[in-house]
Amino acid sequence: MVAAVGRLLRRGLPVTPATADAALLDLRGIVARAADPADEASRTAALDGTLRGLLARFPDTRYASAARALFGLPPAEPGQNLTIRRNLAAEQAGHESHHFRKRVEPKLIEKIAWELLADAERFTRSAMIAPRLAPATGRLPVEADPFAWEVAEHEEQLSRLWSAIYAARAELLAVERLISLQADRKDILRTAVTAAWRWAAARAEAISYTTAFAPDLGSSVDDLVALAGWTPALTSAQASRLTEAATGGASREQFVAALHAETGLGNAWTHGFLARPTSPGNTPDEQNGHLS
Repeated sequence: MVAAVGRLLRRGLPVTPATADAALLDLRGIVARAADPADEASRTAALDGTLRGLLARFPDTRYASAARALFGLPPAEPGQNLTIRRNLAAEQAGHESHHFRKRVEPKLIEKIAWELLADAERFTRSAMIAPRLAPATGRLPVEADPFAWEVAEHEEQLSRLWSAIYAARAELLAVERLISLQADRKDILRTAVTAAWRWAAARAEAISYTTAFAPDLGSSVDDLVALAGWTPALTSAQASRLTEAATGGASREQFVAALHAETGLGNAWTHGFLARPTSPGNTPDEQNGHLS
């Protein structure tokens, strides 16, 4: 796996069929993301997107910029050869080029390989994977038959579930982006509240879906919602209160109104984002208020 990632360095990103190793293309996380898992080009595109996301969120802030430059992402420029990218990466990391090449680069490659394996493991353990969509070739009418109705209802509820999970993910990413940009506190808090609403709606949909169609997954409701992304730690009672306020298709305004007096819950959610510490110990060489 480490060798396969290392081979990508010669040309850097984007990944092409010529540079993509089968060991990477066959990872569960890559196959699950591919629009057509049987198509190598589709899995190659999925691998490219996964690597870009991983590098964008590289867990070691000291070496994040160096890792991106090494693989041809900004601050590197398109078309730069490996020697130029290595020198730029060494500069970004604050190391002499030879030291970076011999000591730091191998550890960065190893870190990326392990992140890809961890990503695959998360997909392997996931109780559900979002359904793949394909272009419709024509209208698909539902036959007037109880079995057809049941199948259609199941697909409808499954689509609502994943729609809610992805909507929550979008808002959680928006919060993190605003925090990274050091945006105005009011903008961060407003987006954090929207994320709470979307997350609670996703949890309500997960409960509704598992109750009706997958009772054996009932204990995995929070695992399903966790696919949306990181959220501040909440007690079971707090999570239930948020979910209750979002149940039934409640609008953001209705959600906020229902939780107007929940100051402690609002603080637990919003302060959780603002106070979240940087993850420690990842160096290769050596880491709010009312709901309104």
